Amino acid sequence: MRRRILGVTLIELVVVVAIIGILAAIALPSYQSFVIRGRRAEAKTEIMEIANREQQFLLAHRAYASKAEIEGSGYALPSTLTPYYSYSITVGSTGAPSFLITFTPSGAQASDGPLTLNHQGIKTPADKWKK
Repeated sequence: MRRRILGVTLIELVVVVAIIGILAAIALPSYQSFVIRGRRAEAKTEIMEIANREQQFLLAHRAYASKAEIEGSGYALPSTLTPYYSYSITVGSTGAPSFLITFTPSGAQASDGPLTLNHQGIKTPADKWKK
């Protein structure tokens, strides 16, 4: 009687590695896209938080706040966003009060493009603000 030798052949191993490679090639871009959208959603939440603070500042001071004034009131960009976004606030200096909040992506998020919100509630780019 011969004993059967148990093991994996080289062909079987190559087939398994090829299948794993194909699955990874399909799944990785989808996962990266999901992560980018998740970070964008968090950034949109923070833009809305800053806009809310701007409205409160307008009621109290009859003018919109600069970035320094917003940060001076205790606001800080969450540490989960700081590696992926920086933000700026441009306050209008003539005429009616106005502001423009811009979140600029960086690092792994750079391909996503900037997000903006102004004092009239106009959000750009519109396609990135849709749910």
